[in-house]
Amino acid sequence: MTLPALSHTAEPFPGSAADAAVLIVPELEAFPDSLEPYPGLKDVLTAIGFTGGASSFARVHAPEITSLPFAVVGAGKAADAASVREAAGTALRSLTGFDSVALTIAGPLDEFAAAAAEGAAYGGYRFEGYRSKAGKTRATSVTLHSSHVSDEQIERARVLGDALALVKDLVSVPAEWQSPADLAQSAVDAVADLDVSVEVLDENALADQGFGGVLGVAQGSARPPRVVRLDYAPAEAVSHIALVGKGITFDTGGLSLKPAASMVGMKFDMAGSATVLATLRAIAALRLPVRVTAWMCITDNMPSGSATRPGDVLRMLDGQTVEVLNTDAEGRLVLADGLVAASREKPDVIFDVATLTGAILVALGHRHTGVMGEDDAVAEYLTAAETADELAWPLPLPEYMEDSLDSPIADMINANMGDRAGGSMFAGLFLQRFVGRIDGDDSPRIPWVHLDIAGSSENGSAPYGFTDKGATGATVRSLVAFAEARAEEAR
Repeated sequence: MTLPALSHTAEPFPGSAADAAVLIVPELEAFPDSLEPYPGLKDVLTAIGFTGGASSFARVHAPEITSLPFAVVGAGKAADAASVREAAGTALRSLTGFDSVALTIAGPLDEFAAAAAEGAAYGGYRFEGYRSKAGKTRATSVTLHSSHVSDEQIERARVLGDALALVKDLVSVPAEWQSPADLAQSAVDAVADLDVSVEVLDENALADQGFGGVLGVAQGSARPPRVVRLDYAPAEAVSHIALVGKGITFDTGGLSLKPAASMVGMKFDMAGSATVLATLRAIAALRLPVRVTAWMCITDNMPSGSATRPGDVLRMLDGQTVEVLNTDAEGRLVLADGLVAASREKPDVIFDVATLTGAILVALGHRHTGVMGEDDAVAEYLTAAETADELAWPLPLPEYMEDSLDSPIADMINANMGDRAGGSMFAGLFLQRFVGRIDGDDSPRIPWVHLDIAGSSENGSAPYGFTDKGATGATVRSLVAFAEARAEEAR
């Protein structure tokens, strides 16, 4: 990964050590005095029609301020943490060709310096990929000139930037170089320097323990599956959060084969597993007093003579049976086993994260994450998402749809082939059946939240703010904010 090193100083901007300088400004009409400390800049910006609109970017010549290459970026009317974060991301993404950048914020926005540090970390990321020639380089170091940011906030920005970079790196690797075994090893390597225990279950262990959903999806592939359990368990933990991630390293649809165009990009189908790994690593790196157990359910979904057929019945980890009517509805099968395994440890709350349904794009588009589950846990997550400035929207799990899961020969079906309406909610209702009880069969289910990131995990259009085209790392920041809120609540 390529991620800029972050530092901060209270020294005057921009200093002489940097190769280029960036100033974040609010919308000039709304904050007319914001440029007073920068002589002549207002006239220069007015002459080129720069208004300070959200994420607007311009290179300008301002010798009265600095002899360095200089750019301004707008934070718009909002003048809040979200707009400053996006502005800093735009700056680091757009200002290429310089190794070091000095960054500062016009007066009325300086209280959001911590958000600027985050945006710089996110926007400075670049996946170098497999090109024969190097692309445009982004800064390798960023110095934030502000007295309103602490060492702890800079470190948090670095940790979060590192977490998003991990997701983007893993999701961007072609499937030919990322088998289930490869992804499992990446998980082991990612937490090697942290106080995290790791257990990797191979195909033999999965068979011995009864992971029927994972094995059923995997049986068409020549590459055997893996389930990875990671556990960060600080002695002072005040809460236990379980994370379950869908990790389909390539999804052809199985025998329910996808059309050619729909198969492009299916290396992304392990984004849920990458997300739970990165979230756990961030929480461990921040040393939050919250236990986090992550389950990565990893396999290919391939067609072959040994693949699961439509109409086959799988026995899941808890003994429930599923008639598989659509082998392309495979994510819920591996997640079901993961939910059962996570439930057995009786955590306080369970999240599953998955690029699960195309239907969620129809409902919510490409930027909102679909959120379903137990009402209080969903509300708590939505508060965390708002804190992190990530877009999320709740969807219901209507009881009247329960009958649509009925199978004539098994406990349930995995897909309603006769009715595509409410496909995301159908998937949520399916998953709910595998969430364990708090204490016995008659007790409530463990609080659970399902995050469908099929739309939000990938930006297929033009870059914006700190978000490039490609993987986004959606929900990592919200899940970390959820853990931080639990830690703070216990103080």
